[in-house]
Amino acid sequence: MELLRAQAHSPSYFELVRAGGENPAPVDFCIPCNPYFPTRGMMEELGRNLEATLKFYPSDAKTITAELCSTLGLHPQTVAMGNGSTELITWLDHLLVTESLAIPIPTFGRWTDQPLETGKRVDMYRLAESRNFALDVDDYVRFIRQRGSRVAVVCNPNNPDGGYLPRHEVVRLMDLLADLDLVIIDESFGDFVDAEPYAGVAAEASIRSNVVVLRSLGKNFGLHGIRFGYLVANPALAGRVRDALPKWNLNAFAEVVVFMMRKYMAEYHDSLHRLADDRRLMFQQLSQLPGLSVFASQGNFLLVKLPTGHDGVQLRDHMFKQGVFVRECGNKLGMTSQFVRLVVRPQPDVTRLLTGFFTYLDPQRSFESLPTANLHHRHATHLHQPHLGGLPPLMSLPPSA
Repeated sequence: MELLRAQAHSPSYFELVRAGGENPAPVDFCIPCNPYFPTRGMMEELGRNLEATLKFYPSDAKTITAELCSTLGLHPQTVAMGNGSTELITWLDHLLVTESLAIPIPTFGRWTDQPLETGKRVDMYRLAESRNFALDVDDYVRFIRQRGSRVAVVCNPNNPDGGYLPRHEVVRLMDLLADLDLVIIDESFGDFVDAEPYAGVAAEASIRSNVVVLRSLGKNFGLHGIRFGYLVANPALAGRVRDALPKWNLNAFAEVVVFMMRKYMAEYHDSLHRLADDRRLMFQQLSQLPGLSVFASQGNFLLVKLPTGHDGVQLRDHMFKQGVFVRECGNKLGMTSQFVRLVVRPQPDVTRLLTGFFTYLDPQRSFESLPTANLHHRHATHLHQPHLGGLPPLMSLPPSA
C-alpha cells in the first residue's frame, strides 16, 4: 500500500509484483493496454526468437521505420520512430517548443510536465466537467490567442476522459492555428476510436507546415514494455526530429514486432472490435452502480466520478486489497480524487471490478441484487460482433448526471 502513495505516477507492474512477494499480481485496470493483442501465436513466435532478440543488436531506426511505413501506408520521410511516445514528446519540446505551449487539462501529464521542466510557459485550458470534458474548438482558439501561445496540443481521444474530437473539427482547428509554430495532435489512443471511420489526421499532418501527429504502438498493440511509438509530420519537421534521435534508439523487440505486424493485422483489427464491444458493455454496467457517473469514451478506458462523500484514494486502496488495481486521478491537473480511470478489460475481470466497486459504494446491499451482476450473460450474444460504423450504441448516451 505504501508503494501506491510514494510517487506521483502509478507504480509499474514489476514494482507491484516485487512488493507483493508471493501474492498474485493484481488485475490491472490502471495501465491502458489492449488485452486481446498480441495473440497467443504472436507471443509464441516472440518466444521462439527470444535468444536472438536478446543477443544481437537491432537494425538502425531507418530500417525499422521503413518496414513500419510499408505496413501502415506511410512515407518514410514523414515519420520518426521513438522509444515510446514519451521520448518523442521530450524531443518535440527540446527542438520545436521555444516559448510557450497551450494544452487542455486534464490530459496526459507529460504534456504539461515536460515543457515546465525545461522552463517553458504552459498555458492550461481547463476542460469543463459540466460539458463532459468536451473540447470547444472555438473557445480553445480564443484562449490561445489571448495567452499568445506559440504551440498548441490536443490529445484525441483525450486521457483520462476518453473524449473524442471528430476529424472535421481537428482539421478546422489546424486551419485556425496555421500561423502557430506548431500544432500537435496526440493520437496515442486513436486506433480505439470507432465513432467514425479513418479518424486520424496523419495524412493532413504530412502536407502541413506546422502539424505533428503522435501515435503510440505500445498502447494499441498491448506491448508497453517494448516502448515504441512514432510521429508523422511534413518531411522537414519529421527529419529534424529523426536527425536528433540516436541511430539505435529502438530495441530489438521493437524491430521483431514491427516486422511481424503485417502478418497479424487481421487479428489486430479483430482485437479492436472486441475491445469496443467490451467498452460499451462495461459503460452500461458501471452506469448502473449507485451514484456513479460514467463518461462516454472513445479510448480503451472509462472515466468515472464517485458520488459525493467518496474518495478515489480510499477506493483504490479498497480495490487493491481485493486484487484489483485502478487509477485514482487526484494527482492529474484539472481533476480531483473523486475521479477514477478504468481500463477496459474482458468480462471476467470486469466482474471482479464491479464487485469491488459495489462493496465500496454500498456495502449493505448484495451485489447480486443489481441488474449489473447479470449483464454479461444477457449480452453474451452481442460481444465480439464487428462494429459496422456509425456511433457506437452507448457512446451516444449522455453520462450520468
